[in-house]
Amino acid sequence: MAITVATKNSDFSGFLNRDQSEAIFEKAARISVVQQLSPRTPLGINGQAIPVVTGKITAGWVAEGAQKPASSGSVALKTMDPKKIAAIAVVSAEVVRANPGGYMDLLRPQIAEAFALAFDAAALHGTSSPFTTNLDTGSSTQEFTGTTPAFTSVYADLNAGLATLVNADKDPSGFLFDKRFEPVLNGALDTGGRPLFVSPTYENGNRSRGSLLGYETVIGKGVYAATPKIYGYLGDWSQTTWGAVGGISYDVSTETAVTINGALVSLWENNLVAIRAEAEYGWLVNDPASFVKYTNVS
Repeated sequence: MAITVATKNSDFSGFLNRDQSEAIFEKAARISVVQQLSPRTPLGINGQAIPVVTGKITAGWVAEGAQKPASSGSVALKTMDPKKIAAIAVVSAEVVRANPGGYMDLLRPQIAEAFALAFDAAALHGTSSPFTTNLDTGSSTQEFTGTTPAFTSVYADLNAGLATLVNADKDPSGFLFDKRFEPVLNGALDTGGRPLFVSPTYENGNRSRGSLLGYETVIGKGVYAATPKIYGYLGDWSQTTWGAVGGISYDVSTETAVTINGALVSLWENNLVAIRAEAEYGWLVNDPASFVKYTNVS
């Protein structure tokens, strides 16, 4: 067949239509455990300035005819800036021609999970994070007691973490735990012999939601940190927020080069197709002291 025009990226546009892109973004939001508890704030390309109350008005009792007390409140601005996250998938042209729709059905949840796990690791632990805040920095620590076997006083330890927050005049709203802690919660009882984790519901086998000590509880992947063995958090999630600029955008190329196994590889020379996915997220922790992280360093 004679060549009449060079192959362009637009020739592959049918493999990545708008409906698929939006579905991937929604999937990412469902998989991220942090985004389940943290409220979302609209985020523009230039970031978002969020008013934060730094001083509250106070009231006082006065006698008849006496001077009324005067007070003032104060606010400050904190900023949340969008940061880019990206992933590139490379496949052979034969795979694309054989079943592009079927391949995208497999690729979609993989991209969603990769974005969600990277976001959660940055938001919780500051892992490879572009954000200026994370939950580990500034939060309190509550150790799960027990070495062999571990987790011997789960009810007392969870309650001790709760006491740390309420005694500091904080208002916790929910627990967040890693999947590896779910078997511990399933076997944990209160002092009356009743299950601690009640009314669990499951979605796609990778996240459960229920109630723990009367607080909303989300369990999912990517919460655990090996150092210092963080299993979960309790805190006031209204002191955090996240945002996203639009949805996930895509580029498709058959002509550039991509780094594979540490070396640049020509897509055109090797008859490959590269699909690049990008998104921009923002994350902000206003008061990390409103959180306690649960560890088992022992």
